[in-house]
Amino acid sequence: MGVAVPRGYGFDKASLAASNFLPVDRMILGFFRRAESRKRLIDGLQARIDQAARVPGLYRRLQVPDTVEGRFEAVCLHVHLAMRRLKQLPPPAEDVAQDLINAVFAQFDASLRELGVGDVGVPKRMKKLAQAFYGRAGGYDVALDAGDRTALALALGRNVLGDADGERAGPLADYVIAADATLAGASLDDLLGDGPRFPRPDDVGTALGAET
Repeated sequence: MGVAVPRGYGFDKASLAASNFLPVDRMILGFFRRAESRKRLIDGLQARIDQAARVPGLYRRLQVPDTVEGRFEAVCLHVHLAMRRLKQLPPPAEDVAQDLINAVFAQFDASLRELGVGDVGVPKRMKKLAQAFYGRAGGYDVALDAGDRTALALALGRNVLGDADGERAGPLADYVIAADATLAGASLDDLLGDGPRFPRPDDVGTALGAET
C-alpha cells in the first residue's frame, strides 16, 4: 500500500517550520525530488484511492454500476476529490497532483492494452478518457464550489449512474459532499501518509463516518 509519511517528514510545512532543519521549501522539495521516494509516495496515494473506489458500498448502496464503465467513473470521482484537495494546498502539493494524474493515466493506458486495444487505438481512447475525466472534474468542482447539491446530483446521475434527471444520485451526491468536507481538513502529510480518508458509503443517509 505504499510508504506512510511520518508527521513533519518532509511535507508538512507547519511542523517543519518549528524544526531546526533545512529551510522549509528546501527540505520539502529536496525530499520530493528523490525519484525513488517520490514514486513510492505516489504509488501509495494511488493505491489508497483505488481501494476507496472499490468499496462494495459504492456499488451496493450508492448504485454505481458494477461494470468496467462504472468502476472507471468511481476511480475518476475519487481521483478528482483527492486532486481537488491537493490543488488547495501549498507546494509541493501541485507537483504531487501532477504525478498522481500521470500515474492514473498510465494505469488507464495499461488497462486498455490489457483489454486488447492495439497501439493504434490506445492514443485515441486515452484522449477520450482525458476529456471525460477533466469534463467531469470541472462539472463537479462548479457544483461543490457553489454548494449546489442538486447540480452535483444531476452531474453524478448523468456521468456515473446513467440517470439524466439525477433522481437516484442524491445519496452519491451526499457521499461526495461529505468526502469533500473531510478532505478539506487534510494536510499533504495526511494525504501521503494515512489518507486520503473517504466516508463509508454504507453510512450515507445516517451518520457519515470515515473509512479506516
